[in-house]
Amino acid sequence: MNRLLFSHYKFTNKRKQRNFMADFVHLHNHSEFSLLDGLSRVGPMVEQAKKLGMKALAITDHGNMYGTIKFYQECLKQEIKPIIGCEIYVAKRSLHDKEAGVDKDYNHLVLLAKNNIGYKNLMKIVTVSHLEGFYYKPRVDMELLSKYSEGLICLTACLNGYVGDPLRHGQEEEAIKRLKKLQEIFVDDLYIELQHHENIAPQEPMNKQLIELSKTYGIPLVATNDNHYISKDDAEAQEILLCIGTQTTILDENRKLSMIDSPDMYIKSPKEMESLFLENPEAITNTVKIAEMCNVEIQLGKWIMPTFAVPNGLSSAEYLKQLIEERIHDRYKEITDEIKDRVDYEVNIIVSKGYETYFLTVADFVNWAKDHGISVGPGRGSAAGSVVSYILRITDIDPFFFGLPFERFLNPLRPSAPDIDLDFADTRRDDVIAYVTEKYGKDKVAQIITFGTMEAKGSVRDAGRALGMPYSAPDRISKMIPPGWQGHSITIDAAIAQSPDLKTAYNTEPETKRLLDLAKKLAGVARHASVHAAGVVISDKDLTEYVPLQKETNGDKVVTQYDMYTVGEDGVGLLKMDFLGLRNLTIIQEALRFIKENQNKVIDFQKISYDD
Repeated sequence: MNRLLFSHYKFTNKRKQRNFMADFVHLHNHSEFSLLDGLSRVGPMVEQAKKLGMKALAITDHGNMYGTIKFYQECLKQEIKPIIGCEIYVAKRSLHDKEAGVDKDYNHLVLLAKNNIGYKNLMKIVTVSHLEGFYYKPRVDMELLSKYSEGLICLTACLNGYVGDPLRHGQEEEAIKRLKKLQEIFVDDLYIELQHHENIAPQEPMNKQLIELSKTYGIPLVATNDNHYISKDDAEAQEILLCIGTQTTILDENRKLSMIDSPDMYIKSPKEMESLFLENPEAITNTVKIAEMCNVEIQLGKWIMPTFAVPNGLSSAEYLKQLIEERIHDRYKEITDEIKDRVDYEVNIIVSKGYETYFLTVADFVNWAKDHGISVGPGRGSAAGSVVSYILRITDIDPFFFGLPFERFLNPLRPSAPDIDLDFADTRRDDVIAYVTEKYGKDKVAQIITFGTMEAKGSVRDAGRALGMPYSAPDRISKMIPPGWQGHSITIDAAIAQSPDLKTAYNTEPETKRLLDLAKKLAGVARHASVHAAGVVISDKDLTEYVPLQKETNGDKVVTQYDMYTVGEDGVGLLKMDFLGLRNLTIIQEALRFIKENQNKVIDFQKISYDD
């Protein structure tokens, strides 16, 4: 569940209190990155918080940190204090216990990072929950929380919280036992959550018990609100999203959740929240206290290069120059002044911008691949304009022969790092990644996650199914939506503007209008996670110092939880490599093998002249 915490400073003068209503803080939000569970877009969510006068906002997606960097950047952009958190799943027993019928159930806890130590510990907790504790959900246990509790604030969560769940089932002794354990781990950074939601019968009795526990054990209260969507009129769209995620329809009376029965899980105003907690004003006040304690500063936009082992005590720059001197004669029989000047020019720019480790790293695994019979593409994009890349055998295209400029690839004024796209035979691509993982350490190498989003046509079909409409109805509307252009998907508003038939249907058919209005709210929400076709990151330290990790869906590959836009140059700055597997290279590789086996001839493309 996502949570929304409000805070304000308590004033004895009611008139003053009304004047300072903007001194509230939202500490919990469920975003679009909580797959098929949260409708709130990061941008509009932050905008709404600012509109309501909030000073801070938190992200607490279920079991993952997918949206953390985008959220952090958007908050800074809109001058809202970002608070980084996660709503974790706690295993009933150990996170390593995965017995069918016993360990499927779990409870919730909310963790918020107070500082950078807490942020790193949160990434480690979330990583372990995925890599070791995953059983239906990514789970943690008390041993893991004890190990990485420093710098974290813990909130007891909702009705299904680690403390709330046993209370709800009449197990008060178990609830007290769990509360004491949390207090032992988090000491003064533990808070008991109170919530008020419409039509949720167990909540008020449980609140009374929680308040008594707060008094008995001296654990402060905090006011929260499950927040899955931004405004009240989004309740139906959130319900449809949940139906899509659980493969049910809105007509199914036995579906697990219903936002329509309790349509108040949106970003409430300070006044609304205050009115819900008049009897426990300290619960409201404590939200500001928590927000003031949370001060995470994530380093963005600075490159993090892997540690490349340089021999003989040389610097990276000296070793790069040494390799060039050793290998230049393999490419050029006669080293002219023009070649010398070009090499010196390129090396000076590479070293001055601090990219020598990048070139050494790429040259190492590309040459390893070539030396192990793996077909590598000759060079693609602007990297083919680098003589240094050609000499180091990263590319096989002579820039002098083809008149290719270096400046398009790298120049003193280019703010971004060079980008060398690498193609390998698709059947051997994983071997290259395995080599890199072995060389730099499995804790420092991972592939990159990517998210599939709900687009216009799909959101119409999905919304139609969730509404219980016959297949033909959403299918007819979906077919009226024009395709996107130049790789960009079309929005439903743009589709209505472009398609006369769709516009007529929208304006004259109430059922179609409802369908499209719901689909508008669903389009763009992350639907599933998968592995990026090419992206790999290599770090200088354990990757969990910079990003949370998980395993691919139905596989064993380890992937980052931050996507390519936030893991690399525009985000945390990890070195991103593109290892693309190409079928054509595999075909060429096999053809060369057949020639060798059948005709006893070895063909080396690098030794064939361009006019052969």
